[in-house]
Amino acid sequence: MSILALIPARMGSGRFPGKPMAPILGKPMIGHVYERVAKSPVVDLVAVATCDREIYDYIESIGGAAVMTGSHHERASDRCAEALGKLEAELGCRYDIVVMVQGDEPMTHPDMIGEAVQPMLDNPDILVVNLLGEIKDDAEFEDRNCIKVVCDLQMNALYFSREPIPTRCKVDDVPMGKQVCIIPFRRDFLLEYTRLQPTPLEVAESVDMMRVLEHGLRVRMVPTRYETQAVDTLADLRKVEEMMGGLAE
Repeated sequence: MSILALIPARMGSGRFPGKPMAPILGKPMIGHVYERVAKSPVVDLVAVATCDREIYDYIESIGGAAVMTGSHHERASDRCAEALGKLEAELGCRYDIVVMVQGDEPMTHPDMIGEAVQPMLDNPDILVVNLLGEIKDDAEFEDRNCIKVVCDLQMNALYFSREPIPTRCKVDDVPMGKQVCIIPFRRDFLLEYTRLQPTPLEVAESVDMMRVLEHGLRVRMVPTRYETQAVDTLADLRKVEEMMGGLAE
């Protein structure tokens, strides 16, 4: 199968303006994400989807591929769908799977792409996959920037929320899980996603995957072996810089 990885990124984050170009160990965060995803052996092409010339020019300056998209998109998935159409038209090709990797995941391990894609290679009925991380402590559980998820017994998502779910009353055998934004779509389903009407809970939670669930479709969750830290705030950036610096020592 032909696999495209798209990294949506924009400078206008409400919580952390200019986040993609914020330096980590002397390199813009979006550069770390791009280089790590490009090391995945399962990906045929990596491109950044952005509405900002600064990001576009930086990616091109490091020899990467970038696609300019409209500035109107509310959801990263919609931005990726536009970029997919432009790339396929430019290259004269058609991809089978599109992996969306959020531009604020600088600790992405290249093998995480393979983890996320494998269920689709094994089962043609799976339309979209999210990686599932483990919530380590109460602070992360209470953090609205951490998207919590609960699953059914077949590891399909039941609900995504910025609020603490499941119940705060801890039960030993009920894990606390979080969405890790490495999200493969089947190519045709990504395009179908853009035709689905936005949904009330998608808007309330500001989570792309709620549009899928509210339309009665399934999101398969796959636990990852790797520890990551998304960057939503300046404090997250400093934490990631410390973690990545420690790994480099």
